[in-house]
Amino acid sequence: MTFAPGDPEYRHLFGVAYRLLGSAQDAEDAIQDGLIRWQQLSETDRGLIREPLAWLTRVVSRICLDQLGSARARREQYAGIWLPEPLPGPGDSLVSDGTAAAASDPADAVTRDESVSMALLLVMEQLSPGERVALVLHDVFGLPFGEIGRIVDRSPDACRQLASTARRHIRSRPRFTASGPERDRVVAAFAQACMGGDLGALAEVLDPDVVSRGDGGGVVSAGTRPIHGLVRVARLLTGLRRSGLIPDAGIAWELAPINGQTGIVVLNHGTVYAVIDVAVRDGLVAELATVVAPDKLRRWQHLTGTDVTT
Repeated sequence: MTFAPGDPEYRHLFGVAYRLLGSAQDAEDAIQDGLIRWQQLSETDRGLIREPLAWLTRVVSRICLDQLGSARARREQYAGIWLPEPLPGPGDSLVSDGTAAAASDPADAVTRDESVSMALLLVMEQLSPGERVALVLHDVFGLPFGEIGRIVDRSPDACRQLASTARRHIRSRPRFTASGPERDRVVAAFAQACMGGDLGALAEVLDPDVVSRGDGGGVVSAGTRPIHGLVRVARLLTGLRRSGLIPDAGIAWELAPINGQTGIVVLNHGTVYAVIDVAVRDGLVAELATVVAPDKLRRWQHLTGTDVTT
């Protein structure tokens, strides 16, 4: 059995770790720590493990659980707003096909595609480490609560309660439109309005209570607080063009899949400058998450998408 990047087993572990940590780099580090522990087992001990992937899933999940507490402390000291690291490609690329069973109650569970959206990853930052692990492993990857209990050192009933509390917290937040032609139309209209600097066109596609967040990682200016409301967000977006932060020459806006949903990539002379995740509700843009932190854009530099500037 192999565990190299690109293998289904590795993709499964990455899907687990990324959903738990919201960071590709941290997810890869957790997997490497898990693989080291696997290699440190004696050949006899490895031979006694009937399902190496299940063993590694437990180990990597435990490593992520241990990291979540320290990660929260680091993010409280983060320069500006912390956003999850956006990943290019469809959501199903974050987990191998057929490696996990569906959760037992799909009507109540957080779906696999939903669990990797930028908006939900940001909401999950508000959960306790135990709640996040129980929710992701049960609802997304179908692990029974008895198995989860071995990871979080709780009883199956306690794990069931952790997942239930996490779901209630998530369901209390606004729900956003899943991928589809209507959502894609809204995202494209928003991108065109931004590039045209058209305040009126922006007002037509922004929710009255729209929220905009930017993550510059302390390297690129992106604001330190969320911007709330249609007027303030529209003025911010049109002001970027007037100020020269979005110059006319050399800038292209392209539609591309971000964590499985259509979003916007901003290129400056062919180099990815920003990735904008767009959350849509009732046919309007309800939330914007703009990542300009260079460390979080390294996976995007090869990308080309659909030009929306023409």
